[in-house]
Amino acid sequence: MLVVKKWANESPTKVFGVDLYMGIQSGQGSQIYGNTKMFYLFMKRTVDIVLSVLALILTCVFFIFVPIIIKIDSKGSAIYKQERLKKDGKPFMVYKFRSMRIDAEKDGAQWASSNDDRVTGVGKFIRKTRIDELPQLFNILRGDMSIVGPRPERAVFYDEFEKTIPNFRNRLAVKPGLTGWAQVNGGYDLAPSEKLVYDLEYIQNQSFYFDLKCIIKTVSVIFTHEGAR
Repeated sequence: MLVVKKWANESPTKVFGVDLYMGIQSGQGSQIYGNTKMFYLFMKRTVDIVLSVLALILTCVFFIFVPIIIKIDSKGSAIYKQERLKKDGKPFMVYKFRSMRIDAEKDGAQWASSNDDRVTGVGKFIRKTRIDELPQLFNILRGDMSIVGPRPERAVFYDEFEKTIPNFRNRLAVKPGLTGWAQVNGGYDLAPSEKLVYDLEYIQNQSFYFDLKCIIKTVSVIFTHEGAR
């Protein structure tokens, strides 16, 4: 039986077997402990660096042509940067190929939706194929992100979702990822509460096998365009 530590005076609440009151400090809730956990984290970081370098070499052509196509298609910088939250709620700048109009948030922060009219012509393609996420390989090399983990979100959305989704910030127990268990099981089609269930399931059951499973399913998602918007 998996025992999960909870904050004082809170009763356990489970959704599909995932405890929503899992502590976020020091990765509590993970089934990996002691030396085994340290070895896993060391190897995970090593794999992150190796795969990121290989991916950058294999996709370097995209960093040449995609910015040119984006600039031709719409006004604005080809690279989009935005503050997100990483492990333990620390802010960092995430990088992407811009897929929306430069005035996409003139009315404030908005959660992307299906058939979002703010997405440009080129943006639709690079979002479906996940090419827009490639610049985040540099975030991984910097140590802000990992290959696999919950997708990074903005502080404003954490504040908003915490009002109706208990402990949404528990996703911050680990590094955010380029891909994740929620991304390969619905991705952008999932409601925030549904994403939380998948993310906490991953956090509680981190392993080399789980990471590999996410990576393999990500390859399938890239070709089927499931969960894209």
